[in-house]
Amino acid sequence: MSNRSKRSEKTEGQGSPGWMTTYGDMMTLLLCFFVLLYSFSVIDVERFTMIISTLRTKLGVLDGGRTVTRDEFIEAGQRFDRLGELELSRMEFEELYFQIVSYLEEEGLDREVEVFYSEDGLLVRFTGRVLFDLGRAELRVDARTILDQLADFLEKIDNYILVEGHTCDMPISTEEFPSNWELSTSRATNVVRYFVEIKGLEPDRFSAAGYGEYRPLRPNDSEENRSYNRRVDIVIRRDPGFVPEEGEVVSHAW
Repeated sequence: MSNRSKRSEKTEGQGSPGWMTTYGDMMTLLLCFFVLLYSFSVIDVERFTMIISTLRTKLGVLDGGRTVTRDEFIEAGQRFDRLGELELSRMEFEELYFQIVSYLEEEGLDREVEVFYSEDGLLVRFTGRVLFDLGRAELRVDARTILDQLADFLEKIDNYILVEGHTCDMPISTEEFPSNWELSTSRATNVVRYFVEIKGLEPDRFSAAGYGEYRPLRPNDSEENRSYNRRVDIVIRRDPGFVPEEGEVVSHAW
């Protein structure tokens, strides 16, 4: 027998059997599948933030400070931090949205109080006589229960809040309210004062504005539409760090 034949006989039977290759591929695919399922599960935000912070430290990514690199790289890092803040804010907004909606449905107020996302954040709209009687700016007694619950929700977040008062086109001319400008502004101010003076929320988070009858949502051609236009909008800004600059006019898209 030749030396080549002897070497062939020695090498036969060495190594893993052929089915092990297929088995190993299957195990690898199953591992990838379970990792993918885990990635779709609910993420612990605090743990995720801690992991990201640790990873950034290990990679030498610092939160800020002086550098000799170009400004565009600094701005890119700031944008990364900002995206993280906005993501947390979005999750808080979703939770706040469902809490308010659930409360309104339980109290049977979901037809008179609307909650939806606007361009600037989460908007809670009180229409008709939910908060005020016709031509009046004093809060109704039963309205305070709603504002009490809303204040409990607002106390859990740090977002800036804008309160806007609106009226219908019905004219008013009294000693207290010479026009709808004064009426709408007084209504918005009284809501803010209730949150601050009665509920103890931080005053620097709030601002009030009145727009009279000049921003109607529906034509003022029926009592139903006028009742809808007589409203108070509470706008919870999306950005938790937002504070209007001096002279800046703050309003949501209407």
